[in-house]
Amino acid sequence: MSWLERASKQTTGMIDDNWDIRDQQHDHWVRHYKGRIIKESDLETIIALPASERRLTIERMVQQMIEEERVIIPRQDMEQIIQQIINESVGYGPLESLLQRDDVTEIMVNGPKEIFIERKGRLEKTNVKFKDNQHVRHIIDRIIAPLGRRVDESSPMVDARLPDGSRVNAVIPPISLDGPSISIRKFNPTPFTIADLQQFGTFTEEMAEFLTAIVKAKCNILVSGGTGSGKTTLLNVLSGAIPSGERIVTIEDMAELRFTYDNLVRLEARPKNMEGSGEVSIRDLVKNALRMRPDRIIVGEVRGSEAIDMLQAMNTGHEGSLTTIHANTPRDALGRLEAMVIMSGLPLTPDVIQGYFVGALDIIVQSERLPDGKRKLVSIAEIVEEDGRVFVKDIFKFVREGTDSSGNIKGHFLATGYVPTVYEKIRTSGFSLNEYMFKEGIVL
Repeated sequence: MSWLERASKQTTGMIDDNWDIRDQQHDHWVRHYKGRIIKESDLETIIALPASERRLTIERMVQQMIEEERVIIPRQDMEQIIQQIINESVGYGPLESLLQRDDVTEIMVNGPKEIFIERKGRLEKTNVKFKDNQHVRHIIDRIIAPLGRRVDESSPMVDARLPDGSRVNAVIPPISLDGPSISIRKFNPTPFTIADLQQFGTFTEEMAEFLTAIVKAKCNILVSGGTGSGKTTLLNVLSGAIPSGERIVTIEDMAELRFTYDNLVRLEARPKNMEGSGEVSIRDLVKNALRMRPDRIIVGEVRGSEAIDMLQAMNTGHEGSLTTIHANTPRDALGRLEAMVIMSGLPLTPDVIQGYFVGALDIIVQSERLPDGKRKLVSIAEIVEEDGRVFVKDIFKFVREGTDSSGNIKGHFLATGYVPTVYEKIRTSGFSLNEYMFKEGIVL
């Protein structure tokens, strides 16, 4: 019985009484032949093969084992068994089909029977399921084992990445009350360009022109936004506008940035090992990067005491550096940065810390995922000091007008009339921008 026939009979209440027996037999074959492959072959060598060769290799091995055991298995069942063995032994089990879909941007496993995906910015539940909690744990181990990371009761959270660069977070009991949980942030196989985001409606042509100009003119940029708002994607896009001939050092907790550049050094933080030692923090990497003669430093995300080191780097000759932060507004971003600097333990007063902001940061770009799932740059703002106080002044902003009958957010991008002080820096750097784009009330 094919899966289609089975689904049809489920709908009409006509499931064959023998189906459960066949289902159990199917699982038995999968476990049996997968066990033989693991026991009798070099699984690491098979994993290293290209996907097409990997499938042919496992298919030949299973067919040879069936001939040896003189077992008769229908061809249709054989194909399903082989695919499941591939998924379970060298793939990611039930998640494999979701990972192969280009339209899926996020996969969320809330236990063995509840798997959600994000498509076009909206969440939806799938009919994909794991067998049990142990099955989920097996897939977590498959993901993190090649990276030398671990997850157990003493260390129940882990960050990892898949070979294609997708970011993975896994949490297990006792801190995950309903069983193991997995979150996978997928990335487009081909990195987005600034033209792509403009086409998606994330920002306008004028805003794209301004963003490109501030990167080329070596303005220091802070990308702010909530979870899933597109901060990393935007950071990657902005990094792509860096002119050739410079030395770049990227620093990330889990490597996600993907842009091609000749003189590029990529650094990744490392957690503690099983003995509780060997940790290399973001702060350690920022300090080390200063000894590597970088022209620009790109930190994937500041979230702790490394903020002070990043600000000092931006303030001492590393212009054009970029980083991201979790915050809901540009003003909140500065508040979070201030809290992070205080975490460094240095005896700095709020006035001194705010002075760091003015000297180190030029532009804050605020990204937001709207209720309809679309991502927008809701603000591009400049940090300025007036009469000893620090202000965040919007240059461009997104104005929401309402919601249509389909739930889509209606709105437009607007110039506030404020001409940023970095405009002079852009102009003297040899990049021309039409000052008219800043005219108050101009709908972009």
